[in-house]
Amino acid sequence: MYSFVSQLPDKWDCVAAENIFLTQSYLTVLETSGPVNMTFHFIGIFKQDQLVGVAVSQFLDLSSITSFGERDHRVKTLIRSYAFKNISSKVLVIGNNMLTGQNGYSFTDELDESQGFTILKDAVNSIRSILSKKGLKPQLIIFKDYSKVAVSLFDKTIFKSYFTFTTQPNMVFTISENWNSFDDYLSCLSKKYRDQYKRSRKKAEDVSKRKLSLSEIEDYSPRIHELYMNVAKNAPFNTFYLSENHFETFKRTLKDNFLFYGYFLEDKLIGFNTLIKNGSDIDTYFLGYDQDFQKEKMLYLNMLYDMIAYSINKKYRRIIFARTALEIKSSVGAVAVETYGMMKHSNPLLNVFIGRFFRYFEPKSNWQVRKPFKE
Repeated sequence: MYSFVSQLPDKWDCVAAENIFLTQSYLTVLETSGPVNMTFHFIGIFKQDQLVGVAVSQFLDLSSITSFGERDHRVKTLIRSYAFKNISSKVLVIGNNMLTGQNGYSFTDELDESQGFTILKDAVNSIRSILSKKGLKPQLIIFKDYSKVAVSLFDKTIFKSYFTFTTQPNMVFTISENWNSFDDYLSCLSKKYRDQYKRSRKKAEDVSKRKLSLSEIEDYSPRIHELYMNVAKNAPFNTFYLSENHFETFKRTLKDNFLFYGYFLEDKLIGFNTLIKNGSDIDTYFLGYDQDFQKEKMLYLNMLYDMIAYSINKKYRRIIFARTALEIKSSVGAVAVETYGMMKHSNPLLNVFIGRFFRYFEPKSNWQVRKPFKE
């Protein structure tokens, strides 16, 4: 168990393989500018003296969150706030709660995946012990974002007290090998969705976009945080909020692997989006926009098209669009990929009803799958 990135073994990044979200550089960003209510532990799995697995855990103290999201009606919001502040405020996540998809572990071929998951359960006990000594005993344990195949490898006897769940899917955009330019993508769209593209571009004719440098991100920091919070507070559910210096720390640490784009109306910053280079994938990260201009300028949709254009031009294989806004992401060609998790409450009685609680607070999303490409 490691509490600081500086303690990690030399071979850590080798085992992390090509996943940037497990590398020491990214973990340094978390350590230095992560949410104030989040504590990190890093797990190394050894076979004799050989490092064969790495994993990340995040402990969240939800008692300090002022808003868990303002999407739902007032009664549900009040009930959810009471539940998470009083009976589930201490949450231990094995994985990365700030991302969508499996970015929480990496095992080498020397470690059987099923055995690795069992070892991670043992690691949970070690982390609970560490936190309990600080008066922070976890109430809710979550293993987050596993594929259907991976979740089937969890030993059902060892994890029998855990509830298996699925929530909003990860929206993944696969780039065709036949696309050499953004025009190739557009030519594959049906007339309805080419018209959608033209309409969105016309709406934003007077909006300019540019990539911001580190110094510019620092200069616009208060406005960036304001725009981020506009979007964050309308998210389905929040367990953290980013610190104001998060994006500048990201850029300073990851340099060209972190891209920050600002959208301007005249000289006013009205929106931004961020991208992270992750091997052959592009991961979309947090974004923000001014509500007064979002609908009028179709900002969000234009951002999606810009992300697609960049990724095609740079020869990436996939875009990880993550959760939320499922239908609009589907309208540009992203496809839903189900992810699974496992959770357990430390109170045995509450754990019996954990499935009902989960379904009440996060019901199944109702959205229409779009098919933007020609048959």
